[in-house]
Amino acid sequence: MKMNQHYNELKASYLFVDINHRVAAFQKAHPEREVIRLGIGDVTRPLAGSVVRAMQDAVAEMGTAAGFHGYGPEQGYDFLREAVRGYYAGRGVALEADEIFISDGAKSDLANILGLFSEDNTVLVPDPVYPTYVDDNVTDGRRIVYAPTSEANGFLAMPDPAVKADIIYICSPNNPTGAAYDRAQLKQWVDYAKANDAIILYDAAYECFVSEEGLARSIFEVEGARDCAIELCSFSKIAGFTGTRCGYTIVPRQLEREGMSLNKLWLRRQTTKFNGVPYIVQRGAAAVFTPEGMAEIQANLDYYRRNAKVIAGALNECGVWYCGGHNSPYIWLRCPGNMDSWTFFDWLLENAGVVGTPGVGFGPCGEGYFRLTAFGDAEKTRIAAQRIRDAILSLSK
Repeated sequence: MKMNQHYNELKASYLFVDINHRVAAFQKAHPEREVIRLGIGDVTRPLAGSVVRAMQDAVAEMGTAAGFHGYGPEQGYDFLREAVRGYYAGRGVALEADEIFISDGAKSDLANILGLFSEDNTVLVPDPVYPTYVDDNVTDGRRIVYAPTSEANGFLAMPDPAVKADIIYICSPNNPTGAAYDRAQLKQWVDYAKANDAIILYDAAYECFVSEEGLARSIFEVEGARDCAIELCSFSKIAGFTGTRCGYTIVPRQLEREGMSLNKLWLRRQTTKFNGVPYIVQRGAAAVFTPEGMAEIQANLDYYRRNAKVIAGALNECGVWYCGGHNSPYIWLRCPGNMDSWTFFDWLLENAGVVGTPGVGFGPCGEGYFRLTAFGDAEKTRIAAQRIRDAILSLSK
């Protein structure tokens, strides 16, 4: 037999595996030290009460002959698709229910959606960005080109007419930098995609954190996007479903390439290779969009926003450049003292007992930068921010 040799082209281990190994070694050497993790983007607030009650009711329903649900529709139950549709309608984006496909999370869909496209396509990936985008395409054998970002362009990649790409990844608000596109900037990407007959894969996992006027929460707020874009989103960040697993992908009806409907292709793929998200989970997800659910969800989001403000305040006090934190749970900072990303990781762990994420793990343009997350416990975040501030200020003494 023959193996997929493209797996040999991946880095030896995933970024967060390397981080865990270093932290474990530090804790073994210093068992008396408290380590506070502001690295991985996992939420910490419990599920909203309305979500829990909806899931409990669904469990009870499943325990009756009349209310039992077996295999459900692979594309999602109508009640959840309509709830998502209403969520978008509330922001002025009109969708049809059959354009919404419920899944077990955006990460799965980001990989699975590639099955619709030939391996001969060229993929455009911003740098730095969520490393899964790269790995998903490396293992398929696609050619990858990068759109470099920096402080000069606000860590927001913009189209280069000289670069030809067939599949374009956009993550806004961005992971790891927290930078977010406005509608005018996204219109440039839509125009570029249409000019190149390309498809945009728009990762909107952090859209719920956008609060500034003028910034987009959906690619479909932009004219022409329905002809060239697929949007992927998740309940992980808006509702704390990282351990519950639910997301959705929006594939417009009119999106076609080579005479093939991507909406119909994705439906065919899902009905063949996916058995759907559990009924209980979907009932919980639908509760997110009720008035009570949205009020509870906003309280959790505000909790994380306050954490981001605390971290940002500490960085302001010690004069460190950063972006993000305003429309994103991530703060992207320039490593002080001209340290590289991994040197700062080790230095921060040793001198502050705080874990973050080295920017270079998200791409070469992330070298010299570092990501902190606001998803932690408020009191521990306050302590970590104070430690970071004191440690960085000590560099100038």
